[in-house]
Amino acid sequence: MPHHIIHIHIPAFSIAIMRVVQPKLRGRPVAVASPRSTRALILSVSPEAEREGVRKGMPLVKAVARCPDLTVINPDPGLVARANRELCRIAAWYTPIWEPFRPGHVYLDLTGTGRLWGEAKDTALRMRREIKDRLCLPGTAGVAANKMIAGIASRIVSPETVMDVPHGRESTFMAPLPVGVVPGIGRFRCHLLLEELNITRVGHLAALDLPSLAILFGRHAPVIHQRALGIDPTPVYPSPKKPIISEERTLSEDENDDHKLLCVLLTLVERSARRLRQKGLFPRKAGILIRYADQVEVRRQCCLDHPGSWDFELYGPMKELFFKACARRVRIRYIRIWFRDLFLQSRQLSLFDSPSHGHEKRVRLIQALDHIRERHGHKAIRYAGAT
Repeated sequence: MPHHIIHIHIPAFSIAIMRVVQPKLRGRPVAVASPRSTRALILSVSPEAEREGVRKGMPLVKAVARCPDLTVINPDPGLVARANRELCRIAAWYTPIWEPFRPGHVYLDLTGTGRLWGEAKDTALRMRREIKDRLCLPGTAGVAANKMIAGIASRIVSPETVMDVPHGRESTFMAPLPVGVVPGIGRFRCHLLLEELNITRVGHLAALDLPSLAILFGRHAPVIHQRALGIDPTPVYPSPKKPIISEERTLSEDENDDHKLLCVLLTLVERSARRLRQKGLFPRKAGILIRYADQVEVRRQCCLDHPGSWDFELYGPMKELFFKACARRVRIRYIRIWFRDLFLQSRQLSLFDSPSHGHEKRVRLIQALDHIRERHGHKAIRYAGAT
């Protein structure tokens, strides 16, 4: 049975939401950034601002210089989260297999729902109208046999319309597009392809053989070749039901000093571990995301061999992940860690393992710290290396 994947895309989601709340922003160049920060970057851009040369990730000072009439609004994560929940609630009405990719982006797998909803394109049109009527948000939709094609179609289609890519026409659809639309190429390799090899279209990239692609992309060459041909076997992952414990920090200044970065990491681990203990949960997996000053993001994750909820049990694996992720000579701006696959703490005592005296001392120490913080606040007492 052929797959039918829909990608719902609300361009400049945070700005579209603010225009619903503040109609005076409609039709004007708008950007989302923190105007109180001297090193703020543009987080989202309206189409009007893009026409003036403002781009996402651009420093705010440069953006204002290019567009003096630019209206800068503060990020509102709470409002964005509420609007995204409403968007996901609409998606969940049509299929149980839907994936919230990021705010304003939702994938739906409508395979096998033809008798219920009809053609996938008609369903996408109906969803877009419902989002417009209920949330007052303009959106586009891409319909295809896989996630990648549906996502690309939703980005290149005209505003407030739907693009349906017929089954079997994926490579033909991809061939004339700019090579930068292929996921996984990145800005550096895209520049190399365009400037050095004069490969401007996806069709040129698809025509290369695997040995030639391996020179450019190494072990990722087979995946890049598949994507250039419009092949993407990635399924739509339903929204995870299990909770995630996460902490994040945007650094006041871009930093590349390992000692200072590890101090930040220790603070994040300390807060996460305390939340785990409060809920009586143990994590099986951990992960870290590092965002550099040039907006490049690196993610690493691992399985925890010995799940625990104590600071000293979690900091070691997170420190190893940090050094695996931090492999560039570029200053770091943002760090986020998370713990997932959580399970309840067992009250059954181990029959053979007996904790060492040092382990028991560390446990008593952290319990004392938790008690002090419950009475006097988190900042009442901290580790010497924490920030």
